[in-house]
Amino acid sequence: MIVALYILIALVVVGAVLYLLHRREEASGGMESDGKVDDTSSPEDGEECCGMHITCEKDSLLASVSDSIEYYDDEELDRFRGVAPDDYNDDAVEEFRNVLLTLLPEDIAGWARSIQLRGIELPTPVRDELLLIVSEARRSRSVPEM
Repeated sequence: MIVALYILIALVVVGAVLYLLHRREEASGGMESDGKVDDTSSPEDGEECCGMHITCEKDSLLASVSDSIEYYDDEELDRFRGVAPDDYNDDAVEEFRNVLLTLLPEDIAGWARSIQLRGIELPTPVRDELLLIVSEARRSRSVPEM
């Protein structure tokens, strides 16, 4: 009976500690009230981008690091200059997706900057795939190999 009482006390203490840690994290703005991580927040002014927020991913990918336009065998995409992201037909989306998926991993961020400098907006599904690929690449680089 005494052992069961010790186990119950330990569970209550661990639960209280986890609750306090959760409340502290929620108060600091890192989590939404439903327990999901807030991926749309951006770092405070003066903080460096950690690569863990969607807005940070977009800014770091699309920031005009250089003003020179580099082509990745995708000159045919210039005809989409000025087209809104939601105005592409299925064939155009597949054309962008084909270029994205044939790029070398180290060329993807440069391609995204080049597309922006050329005045081309990516179709929404391709932009989402681009952000996913980049975030996965960053995550795999940040996790040490076992």
